[in-house]
Amino acid sequence: MRARSARTGTGASPGPRPGPGKAGYTVLFATVLALALLGVLVATRGAATDGPLAAGESSGHYAEPEGVGDAAADAMASAVRIEPGTPGRPVARAADRGAGRKARTDPLPPSRPLEAAPRDPSPAIGPLFSTDQDEPGHGCTASVVHSRERDLLVTAAHCVYTNGFRTDVAFAPGYHDGEAPYGVWVPTSIDVDPEWMSDRDEDHDVAFLRVRQVGTDTRVEDVTGAERIAFRPAVDRPARVLGYPGEGERPLACQSVVRRESASQLRFDCAGLPGGTSGSPLLTDVDADSGLGTVVGVLGGKDEGGDDETSYSSYFGGAVERLYRRATAG
Repeated sequence: MRARSARTGTGASPGPRPGPGKAGYTVLFATVLALALLGVLVATRGAATDGPLAAGESSGHYAEPEGVGDAAADAMASAVRIEPGTPGRPVARAADRGAGRKARTDPLPPSRPLEAAPRDPSPAIGPLFSTDQDEPGHGCTASVVHSRERDLLVTAAHCVYTNGFRTDVAFAPGYHDGEAPYGVWVPTSIDVDPEWMSDRDEDHDVAFLRVRQVGTDTRVEDVTGAERIAFRPAVDRPARVLGYPGEGERPLACQSVVRRESASQLRFDCAGLPGGTSGSPLLTDVDADSGLGTVVGVLGGKDEGGDDETSYSSYFGGAVERLYRRATAG
């Protein structure tokens, strides 16, 4: 039963209130439409890691303007310590470690328990920072891989492209405890597969970034060394993952066996690889002294990386090889 209408003090029932009229409805409609459009824009921006975005080319290539990278580097300069005193200049090149000796391959026995644990940083691996916020923070990992120009990183596509290319990215190889011992590096270009751009196809969750150090001509590979990269890699082999948990100050690592999940996906069973480790390299044939190895995948792919027990990677087949060649051309 509906409640009775309230009465005014005179005992008379108030008459119907006049409507807003045609002009009022027009203003109301325009206001609602504007708010709806604003909501769409905000939602889209939020879905893209809450950072500024650029459209890039339909081919999956984005060339970052120099000023954009300079701004990201400036933001990092106030957030991390770059050792020693001269910005971006490490005391000694990690790439020189072990030069002239015979390589020893780490057998990579499975971690016991099969769970990620803290490990010392590796010079060629570091967090990807987002700089368009009050204080830069990191939510993905990338690694330096060998290329002719010695300036290439690999990570997961979902770390750098969601409805647009992220334009607030900075890389700090070997990062730990607020220090960037090998400098800060910003993209000159980012490449993802068009299949990722159009459909977020989990079989193409791979990205390559070419990077530079502001104010120098130094190449990142000359400073940190580089992982090798393998296409159509063999599976059922021991492997190591090393990556940075979100906002963590030191990396986590785990050793297990890399296996096939499907024709287009790899799997790596190990607990305790949380958010932030997306993009971390799956390494085989790791040098026991330098820690450098061969990248056969990056955490991502199925379910954008997996769950607390199992991680995934897009398989590095022909499509990833073509993406690598496109990224390194020119």
